[in-house]
Parts: sequence; C-alpha cells; structure tokens
Amino acid sequence: MAVIANRRSVMTLFSRPTDIHSHRTRLVLAEKNINIDIANVVGPDLPEDLMDLNPYHTVPTLVDRDLTLYDSRVIIEYLDERFPHPPLMPVDPVMRAQFRLALFRIETDWYSLAEEAESSGDGKLSSKSRKLLRESIMQSAELFAPKPFFLSDEFSLVDASIAPILWRLPYYGIELGGKAEAIEDYMTRVFARRSFRQSLTELEQEMRL
Repeated sequence: MAVIANRRSVMTLFSRPTDIHSHRTRLVLAEKNINIDIANVVGPDLPEDLMDLNPYHTVPTLVDRDLTLYDSRVIIEYLDERFPHPPLMPVDPVMRAQFRLALFRIETDWYSLAEEAESSGDGKLSSKSRKLLRESIMQSAELFAPKPFFLSDEFSLVDASIAPILWRLPYYGIELGGKAEAIEDYMTRVFARRSFRQSLTELEQEMRL
C-alpha cells in the first residue's frame, strides 16, 4: 500500500495498454487534460496494491486520494463531474438520459463483443463476433451523419466510448464497406483530435499500422 500512499497527491489510473475500457478512460482524461499517474498493468499478474484496492481485481481502476473506483462507466462519469470543463454530458436531463441510454447500448452491444478479443490469446474476434459487431455498428450508421459527433455538436462520453471500438476495427478484421461514409467521416474527425492521439498507447497505435 506504500506505493499508493505516495501517489495520493496525484490521481492514479491502473490501465492495460490494449484494454478497451482502459482506453475510453484514458481518452476522457486526455480530453479534460487531467494530471494523472497511469500505472500500466501488463501480463496476467496484477500489482499487489491494485488487488488490495479493487475486490474485483479489474482494470481500469482509479484512485483519487481515499476514493477508489472500478468499472469504466463509473470512472468516466465521475471524472466528468469532478472536472466539469469541458463538460462531456449535456445539462438537459432528457438529453442526458438519451446519452446514458446510448452508453448502455454501446456497452451491451459493442463492448461485450470486443471483450472477446481481450480474452483471446491473439486479440482477434471470431467470425461470428465480427459479423455481429459490424452489423450492430452499421445499424447506427445514420446517427453519425446529422452532427459532428454522435448525437451532438460537442464531443461527449458517448464519443469517448465509441472511438476506441472504431479504432480497433482493422485489428478485429472488420471492414464496414459501403454505406459507411458518415462513420468514416466521423472517425477522421475523432481520430485527429489531440486528446485521442494522446490517449493511445504504443500497442494501440500499432493496431492501425
């Protein structure tokens, strides 16, 4: 626990270099330009201090002084409230509910499939999962067209959750093909953002080389 005690003056994020949940958390941190110590967790063995802090022994895990958070959804919403500028969720309660529903659907329909790649030895998806993920993304294609970001004129927690999935598509062996122009334009905009480039680990950068 001494390691964490020494870090309490600065937040610490335990993060895996290729974990999609860790990536979206790092993206929110970069978007808000938060000063944080990122502890990379590599390999199957977890640091003892992480195991002491998080009963589920999962990443990402955020430590902010005496507060320890796990589950990336809880973490990114906490960061948005703890550091309100720039805001990454709408103020209007109806819009906020719609964004939360979008986050739920992304996690249920997309992240659940992407987690298969995390658990596999080669980081790949099965042919069935590739088909399901592509179809699910394409079903949302028309929602990317009306505004610069997903359902919004401003970058949000929804974009921070979508972008890591779209970045990994070539790595998963997925080509969107025709009728994906709006998604391709969206990817160009989001991937060019300073925060997105800063959020990438070296291993994540290699996913598109």
